[in-house]
Amino acid sequence: MLGKTVLVVDDEVDMVWALQRCLHKAGYEVLTAHNGLDALEIARTHRPALVVLDINMPVLDGLGVCERMRADINLLSIPILFLTIKQAIVDRVFGLDHGADDYMTKPFDLSEFLAHIRALLRRGQPALSNSTDEPALADSINSGEISLFTQTHLARVAGKEIELTPIEFDLLYFLMGHPQENFSSKQLLETVWNYPDEFANTGLVRWHIKNLRCKIESDPDQPTHIVTVGRQGYRFN
Repeated sequence: MLGKTVLVVDDEVDMVWALQRCLHKAGYEVLTAHNGLDALEIARTHRPALVVLDINMPVLDGLGVCERMRADINLLSIPILFLTIKQAIVDRVFGLDHGADDYMTKPFDLSEFLAHIRALLRRGQPALSNSTDEPALADSINSGEISLFTQTHLARVAGKEIELTPIEFDLLYFLMGHPQENFSSKQLLETVWNYPDEFANTGLVRWHIKNLRCKIESDPDQPTHIVTVGRQGYRFN
């Protein structure tokens, strides 16, 4: 994991310096940008392993950067961590709706920041392939009307192709690989996100489940594929 390249994007020079110093000390290569357009150019040129992205920036804000990365086949699979002063729940949901994998608010603890970085970088392959007791990653996985393709991160639902973000893909792949099993939000955070228990934010699972249901369910308000199990979590039928 160490030595991987992280792109830090923030219009606050002091913040970029602090994050760059923190990441360098942890063993990462660091690229930096102070606006969204420069960030996209750097991402397309250098293909970083992860992007740390502020929302409020000049020229092109973080939401715009995230949307363009998720629409670019060459950048689609790069994890994105929003790091912003916006703290309202609606802002967090808005950021995740635009394709971010995770969300942290300023001010923040550097040890927690590095834990999120490590977890996102460990999430390079879907969780189903992480265990020696599980089969190797297949080209596709199928269940009823849903097919999931590992090479393209696309899903096909009732004949319609659906684009998934990296975390949506990992989450759906894991659940489809364990049908009829119940998983709590904390279990999913540990297994799919690789987050240690002390940094577990169960709201993150809830938001991504909501977004995933909007893409694969015929009626997201009454899901039939990813169902909520009272006091236990979620199950894939």
